[in-house]
Amino acid sequence: MKINTILVTGAAGFIGSFLCQRLLAEGKTVVGIDNLNDYYDPGLKQARLAQVKGHPQFTFRQIDLADRPGMAALFSEHRFDAVVNLAAQAGVRYSLLNPNAYVDANLVGFVNVLEGCRHNGVQHLVFASSSSVYGANTKFPFSVHDNVDHPVSLYAATKKSNELLAHTYSHLYGLPVTGLRFFTVYGPWGRPDMAYFLFTKAILAGEPIKVFNHGKMRRDFTYIDDIVEGVCRVLHKRPEADPAFRSDQPDPATSTCPYRIYNIGNNQPEELLYFIETLEELLGKKAIREYLPMQDGDVPATYADIDDLTRDVGFRPSTPLAEGLEKFVTWYRSYYRI
Repeated sequence: MKINTILVTGAAGFIGSFLCQRLLAEGKTVVGIDNLNDYYDPGLKQARLAQVKGHPQFTFRQIDLADRPGMAALFSEHRFDAVVNLAAQAGVRYSLLNPNAYVDANLVGFVNVLEGCRHNGVQHLVFASSSSVYGANTKFPFSVHDNVDHPVSLYAATKKSNELLAHTYSHLYGLPVTGLRFFTVYGPWGRPDMAYFLFTKAILAGEPIKVFNHGKMRRDFTYIDDIVEGVCRVLHKRPEADPAFRSDQPDPATSTCPYRIYNIGNNQPEELLYFIETLEELLGKKAIREYLPMQDGDVPATYADIDDLTRDVGFRPSTPLAEGLEKFVTWYRSYYRI
């Protein structure tokens, strides 16, 4: 499978912008789309885009995934060898406030992507799922071979729905699809609504940080470079039907059609309190901690089993949390001139 022209949705987003830079460095032709909404600072999105906009092999189009005619025209205008769908309405807590935004972007928009791939000969669709699909699961580490039918947030439910929709298109139309469950992605240029970003801003301003579940949280923090490396490796490995698939004991991670699910996580969950202490050390300032109960839709721990990813593409994320946070803090001070 030769991949030259790639559509990246969510190109102004955190992961999308890093992926575009990586693909362009590899000599690929990249078309990036984003609706540049104001869920968080559009200026940050524009600043990310500015890093690739002048590249001769990069084209940007401002399109909303839910715009069916616009998406159909995009796929007709370009012949994409592969598509990486990273555009989504993100955030567990925001889904409690604005559920319709998740339906429009994550369900309606994703079907428009699937239809574009189906009708225009796309060789491989790679799409972002999330560790949130594990929901109420308590068996650790989280395995792609485990059942994930009990989401605890609307955001998680839409990501699980993406996996179901992708499987259906793979089964009906032979579309090769791979879903990637990302685990707590962090790093420079990240999303301002993420905990590490909010904590850094508050600590430097001398304001209290909200520590949910009284700090008894564990997260499989995964550095942005590791996420992008995993995406690129998977992109070039088109899935095939699993010859060992048994319909009487169905495996959620594989199928009789070209469909695969992988976790991409650091495979090493860290305590939230250690995370805060590391930030304090890097910032040279103690946090004012406000301990609160668990929030609706949240889970106490995440932990990725990445054996399948390692076996199939030979990659294991490995960036230590302290190293990744140091790079984030350096970027944060530079970007915000602190």
